[in-house]
Amino acid sequence: MSNITLIRTNSDLIDFRQLVALLDKDLAIRDGDDHAFYSQFNKIDAIKEVVVAYQNEISIGCGAIKPFSNTAVEIKRMFVHPDYRNQGIAAKMLNVLEGWALELGYTECVLETGKMQPEAIALYQKVGYQITPNYGQYIGVDNSVCMAKLLNTSQTA
Repeated sequence: MSNITLIRTNSDLIDFRQLVALLDKDLAIRDGDDHAFYSQFNKIDAIKEVVVAYQNEISIGCGAIKPFSNTAVEIKRMFVHPDYRNQGIAAKMLNVLEGWALELGYTECVLETGKMQPEAIALYQKVGYQITPNYGQYIGVDNSVCMAKLLNTSQTA
């Protein structure tokens, strides 16, 4: 595997927007009839904290955080191109996003994923996220899996 470069940017970056379009196509297949419900909560305009992963100057993955509460950020739009999965890229992006959250003064990350994304659930659990009761718009949504992780405030990434 060649070197992976992670850059911090925002949602204006075209590479991020192109990766999110691929993510949305994948989710439309996985979520089926539920996709319209989820997509309304996944708008990417004006996200200030975005990470994009590159290999050999090709954008291959992305993720973002956005404020959720006074103490927590929500992990959004996590995606690694299928050709580059199972190489630890998503975990590296999460690490950068969590470090960025700490720098901004947050102490927790929350996220929502779906039962139709078992590989995502496994990744989040592997890096310390715990399944929690569904929050906000996901309360009562059977396909949603909400998770949270307290960040280690004694070290910043």
